[in-house]
Amino acid sequence: MKRKKIVIGTRGSKLALWQSEWVKNEILRLSPDMEIELRKIKTTGDKILDVPLAKVGGKGLFVKEIEEALLRKEIDLAVHSMKDVPTVIPDGLHLTAICKREDPRDAFISKSLEVRGQKSEQIIFKYKNLQDLPEGARLGTSSLRRACQLLSIRPDLQIIQLRGNLDTRFRKLDEGQFDAMILAAAGIKRLGWQHRITEILPLEISLPAIGQGAIGIECRIDDEFINSLIQPLNDYKTSIEVIAERAFLKRLEGGCQVPIAAHARLLEGKLVMDGLVGSLSGDRLIKGHLEDAFTGTSADTGAIDRAERLGIALAEDLLKKGAKEILDEVYKK
Repeated sequence: MKRKKIVIGTRGSKLALWQSEWVKNEILRLSPDMEIELRKIKTTGDKILDVPLAKVGGKGLFVKEIEEALLRKEIDLAVHSMKDVPTVIPDGLHLTAICKREDPRDAFISKSLEVRGQKSEQIIFKYKNLQDLPEGARLGTSSLRRACQLLSIRPDLQIIQLRGNLDTRFRKLDEGQFDAMILAAAGIKRLGWQHRITEILPLEISLPAIGQGAIGIECRIDDEFINSLIQPLNDYKTSIEVIAERAFLKRLEGGCQVPIAAHARLLEGKLVMDGLVGSLSGDRLIKGHLEDAFTGTSADTGAIDRAERLGIALAEDLLKKGAKEILDEVYKK
C-alpha cells in the first residue's frame, strides 16, 4: 500500500544530515508528492567523544540505535556511511541500496595560516603534503587503519587521536593541537571543505576503509513499499565493489575500527581488489591483490556471489601470509 509520509533515521552530524538530505531529495525526485521527515538519532559513537573509537569496543557504534528504531518501526529507513555498517546486520533488516560512491580515498589536511588582504582572503597552508611534515610532526586521526599505513612510511610521526565533527576537527587543527590531519575525502567534499585538501593520498600510501565514500540505505526486509521506493537509488557498480569489500572484512572477522583496509574496483570486464592488514605500529603490513573476470548487470543474481567470493579469497590470501597473528595481537590490546 502506498504511503504519503516516510521517516528517515539519521545521525545528527552535519555529514550524516547532508547524506540524509541527499537521499531525501533523490526520493522526492522519484516521488514528488511524498512527505519525508528526517529524525535525528544519537548513537553510542556520538555519545562517547573522549575515548578512541578502537577502545570503545563492540560493533555498530554509529548504527545500533538507528537499527533498533527501524526494528521498532519508529522510522522507515536509515541512511548510513557504509564504512560504519557492520558486516552482520540484525535479523529482519537489510541494505536496500548502496548509492553511487564519492571519492573513496583519504585526504591530507594541513594547519592553515590566514593572510588577509584588502580585497580578499587567501589561505596559506603550513604543509603541502604528507612528506612535507617535519620529523616528529603531530598527525591527527582516529583510525588505526590510517595510522598503521602512515607509520609504515613515516615512523617518526606522532599519531594524535582525533574525534568530533568536521568543524571541531578543523578548529583543533588550526588552533595548533596538531600539525595536520587525515580525513576521508568524500565527507570533506560533500560538506564543501575541498579547498582545505592539499593532497589526496594515493591508494599505495593509504588504502581506504571498507565502503568508504559510499552511502547505504537500510530498511526492513518485509516493507515492500520502502524496498520498492529505494531500490532505484542502488548503484550497481558501487554495490558490487562494496559487497566484495564487506565480504573481505567479514572473513577477517574485523570490525570498523581495526587496521584493515580494502578497495575494490569494477572495471570493464573485471573486478580488481586490493586488501591490507597492518600492525598498530606500522612495522608489519600484509598486502594482497586479486582480480577476476567479471561481467554482468544489475539483473544478474550471480554477480553478488562472485563479488563475495573474490573478497573472501583475498582475505584467505592475507590470512595465509600472517594476518591472523596481527589481528589477534590487536584484539588483545
